[in-house]
Amino acid sequence: MFIDVAKIELKAGRGGDGAIAFRREKFEPLGGPAGGDGGNGGSIIVKGDSGLRTLMDFRYKRHYKAESGENGKNKKQYGKSGKDLVLKVPVGTLIKDYKSGKVMYDIKNDGDEYIIVKGGRGGRGNVKFATSVRQAPRFAEPGKPGDERTVLLELKLIADIGLIGMPNVGKSSLLSILSNAKPKIANYHFTTLSPNLGVVEIEHGKSFVIADIPGLIEGAGEGAGLGHDFLRHIERTRILAHVLDISGSEGRDPLEDFYKINDELKEYNPELAKKKQIVIFNKMDIPDSELYEEIVREELEKEGYTIVETSAATGEGVKELSYKLWEIIEDTDNEYETFDEEYDFYEEEKEEDIIISVKNDIIHVEGPFIDDLVYRTNFENYEALNFFYNTLKRRGIIDQLKEIGLNEGDTVVVGDMEFEFRE
Repeated sequence: MFIDVAKIELKAGRGGDGAIAFRREKFEPLGGPAGGDGGNGGSIIVKGDSGLRTLMDFRYKRHYKAESGENGKNKKQYGKSGKDLVLKVPVGTLIKDYKSGKVMYDIKNDGDEYIIVKGGRGGRGNVKFATSVRQAPRFAEPGKPGDERTVLLELKLIADIGLIGMPNVGKSSLLSILSNAKPKIANYHFTTLSPNLGVVEIEHGKSFVIADIPGLIEGAGEGAGLGHDFLRHIERTRILAHVLDISGSEGRDPLEDFYKINDELKEYNPELAKKKQIVIFNKMDIPDSELYEEIVREELEKEGYTIVETSAATGEGVKELSYKLWEIIEDTDNEYETFDEEYDFYEEEKEEDIIISVKNDIIHVEGPFIDDLVYRTNFENYEALNFFYNTLKRRGIIDQLKEIGLNEGDTVVVGDMEFEFRE
């Protein structure tokens, strides 16, 4: 079974809490703060692996969680950071944000890495809050939660040559002879259920990747058969090699087959019609091939197509085909693109750091920085509360609140906490 789409849920590790601790050593009755920082949570990283061909692993496991960081310790010891979780995917995998459908990253090469969710930062221990005035802080910070996200992995094959054509025209047979691939080969009329990849080696240092793209039957562009599932893979090929049963052994006219397949490509995406295409006359060993060969050749050469004659059954013309394909590859720019995706890679909307607004005559202070500050503050601890106020003052927020009319005794909402303003 070929799995090319997978929805997975990811959660990065939580940061460890900072420690509240003090030196308690002999002859050190007034030992200072000694609480270490918590370790950072592990991130989840997606990495391209050329050895993988499907997203099968993600069919059986859909939830992934990275390791959390350890809490800080006494004697200024930092907590251990959580290990990153690396998820390996085939080259050619798109990583999409599930909610927006936008592309976050495109794994184009073996070894490409992308941090898809970041681990939470470890909280600071009380040693980090010591000052000349506050020499024995009795508060520390909790670690931040790791990012969470649901993503869609979508695999699109990356190949130099994509073999296209009606079922049973000999694509799989040609692939097996041209390359080291071992596709299922049978005389069936529907379609192969999974794309096959092979490597064609012309000579040392000269090789290319070829893919048998199945799923193309009449109506594929509108989703018939497995049309949409496999038409997407054609987008990732540099050149299309259109295989025709020139003998008409299946009772079809090869010229009609040619135009039907190209109509399906246009129906799915007009951009696909612009791809360079070479035409392969296969089954030339069958006597009736001469009936169609001359008529079809004349028509397609008139339209500028390069034609190569082969017989997968006898091997005739296959070597010439491999050299012709290499020649065309060498003469074609590698324009890597995915036609049906948004071209701007996913970026989270940048929120303003601090937003001050008035709602129902009450002043509100909001924003990512505020949410983080509120989360990290223990409001039951006087020193932590004092640090919270001083942070707002240092950032100029208190002055801004006064400028817009905040007075002694007024209510102000900071994040999700409500306060009565006192100086």
